[in-house]
Amino acid sequence: MKKKDTTILLVDDELDILEIIEYNLSAQGYHVITAENGVAAISKAKKYKPKLIILDVMMPEMDGIEACEKLRKIPELSETVITFLTARGEDYSQVAGFDAGADDYITKPIKPKVLVSKVKSLLRRFKTQETTEEIIKLGNITINREEYKIFVGKQEMVLPRKEFELLSLLASKPGKVFKREDILDRVWGNDVIVGGRTIDVHIRKLREKIGETKFKTIKGVGYKFVV
Repeated sequence: MKKKDTTILLVDDELDILEIIEYNLSAQGYHVITAENGVAAISKAKKYKPKLIILDVMMPEMDGIEACEKLRKIPELSETVITFLTARGEDYSQVAGFDAGADDYITKPIKPKVLVSKVKSLLRRFKTQETTEEIIKLGNITINREEYKIFVGKQEMVLPRKEFELLSLLASKPGKVFKREDILDRVWGNDVIVGGRTIDVHIRKLREKIGETKFKTIKGVGYKFVV
């Protein structure tokens, strides 16, 4: 995926922030388009189908949370990575953002070099999603990544987003041991501050729903999916 073919949608109502971030990302060779509110963001996202959307939370007309919820309902943007821009200390925005379907968040203010590094990390996640098979079949378990559906036998099961992504990651390579830090990076984002127990809690929930024997703990390392 070449940078010039990589479209990033940047959404913020503060023009100085738009200009600074657009300048730094454009200097790296990315195709950057901008919007100043959630309504415009949805319109431009449908038109340009960006790989990454950087979305401010507090905006006029439609805030970032509502915009994210609407973006996540657009099928052709199902693989688009969405990250929020939040001010320091806005913990409530981060929680609300994840509930709305965001993949990550970036805390303002942010240094240009750190921003570029963060964007590269987020786009690697898109590439991983892009190259992963849309439908995974393992025994009586079928995972449809495109439609976010899981079937155990003929029974459809609905999972929260992070549980679904964790299951999809582990099931993408049965028998492979995924390290805890790799799981955090791929599912939660390497800059998201979550407790070490977060993965354990999600694995416990998946064991209850999918099957106790399907997930093996490799002590001190991580987890793997067992066929």
